[in-house]
Amino acid sequence: MNILLVYPQYPDTFWSFKHVLGFLSCKAAFPPLGLLTVASLLPEDWSKKLVDTNVTALTDEQIAWADMVFVGAMLVQMPDAQATIDRCKALGKTVVVGGPAATAQPEAFERVDHFVLNEAEVTLPLFLADLAEGKAKEVYTSGERADITRTPVPLWSLVDLKQYALMPVQYCRGCPFNCEFCDIVVMYGHKPRTKTTEQCLGEMQVLYDAGWRGDVFIVDDNFIGNRIKVKAMLERLADWQQEHGYPFTFTTEASTDLADDEALLNLMGRANFNKVFLGIETPNEESLEECGKSQNTGRDLGEAVVHIQRAGLEVMGGFVVGFDSDTTSIFDAQIAFIQKTGVVTAMMNVLYALPGTRLWERLEREGRLYEGIASQQGGADLNFAPTMGHQALLSGYRDMVRTLYTPRLYYERIDTFLSQYRPLAKEHFSWVEVKAALRSMWQVGVLSKARWYYWRLLLRTSLRRFKSLPTAIHMAVCGLHFEKVSGEM
Repeated sequence: MNILLVYPQYPDTFWSFKHVLGFLSCKAAFPPLGLLTVASLLPEDWSKKLVDTNVTALTDEQIAWADMVFVGAMLVQMPDAQATIDRCKALGKTVVVGGPAATAQPEAFERVDHFVLNEAEVTLPLFLADLAEGKAKEVYTSGERADITRTPVPLWSLVDLKQYALMPVQYCRGCPFNCEFCDIVVMYGHKPRTKTTEQCLGEMQVLYDAGWRGDVFIVDDNFIGNRIKVKAMLERLADWQQEHGYPFTFTTEASTDLADDEALLNLMGRANFNKVFLGIETPNEESLEECGKSQNTGRDLGEAVVHIQRAGLEVMGGFVVGFDSDTTSIFDAQIAFIQKTGVVTAMMNVLYALPGTRLWERLEREGRLYEGIASQQGGADLNFAPTMGHQALLSGYRDMVRTLYTPRLYYERIDTFLSQYRPLAKEHFSWVEVKAALRSMWQVGVLSKARWYYWRLLLRTSLRRFKSLPTAIHMAVCGLHFEKVSGEM
């Protein structure tokens, strides 16, 4: 059996980093971890190929080779996913679709032969068993939670690692919190399920043996959901890193209460973490209470951010506007908070009702959902009637994003961040990264609108905080991407 796995294209968003990948001679931020894991779950004697259309074009010859085409996608990839399905069906191929988008809205897809939904470790074996008997059904779904201690190592041999800026791995699924707008607990539940420490270290060793050095993104939606287990794993990971000469620097996602756990922060530093994404959402306490973001209420969010950054972790923040408790003053409040705390990478979004979430269900009861299919194409998407008013919300959002990513405010945030930051991670700089720094001197230091701010940043950092110079250059380069994306919005 010849299996072609296809990963659809991402639109241009904050997370795509499309405008700066060329600095590292890469074509995409990271490879499709889900499809690579599915490939490992398929029978070993089947022939497999993977096409990531963010890296290379899908050809008719590749489709013709396949007996079946597997397509996995998130909501932002739905348009290209459907185009891929149509193309494969036009060439007479059997198409199997799974992933978060199909699980949330299978009705949004057309001409699909088989849906393998929810967690593949549970539903894919059911599909394969029926397929072997010639009686495969159209839909496979299950509410059972997978035992991820049995999840295989992704089949990394299907991709060219050099085409990517970082490698994704997964340690746990699920989150103990219950934010109204979040679909993570819908897909993966409230009880965090972790891989074993040996399993995690084994995956690191596979990447190391494959020649990867550099950034690794632990893609868990809340890496610290199970504090006891993650601390035990980090102890061993820190030892592994030391034994191997610190080949990886880690980025992950966590809840803001990370700031409360000094031992956990120290362990992350020992294991060579240098970035963490936090769902800060809003400085408006009423909006946090409205959406059930209990881990953010009753605390000084600004102080939490600063504390984490002083511990050696750059905070990348997720922010949302459009809660029912928000007024038009929220836009200036968000800007003030982000500038004061030095959250350089501020991912701004309009509140979005994802299918299956408590927010979706509430807005549906209230008759406030707009008709149509949820796609979440970008930060400015809006699929419900906000209390602030549609035009006021979108206009305020766009002005806020445009303001935040002007060179003056962006570089002010870098200065604020560097004044707090105590770099601890041990990073190895390859020739590719040296070339990226040299390119930045032309692309940012000469051609961009930020050139004056760029040279001032490099001079001040060289004189005052020389150890932070690579971080400063990295942030300056990313500023090009954010400026272009915010301009497009």
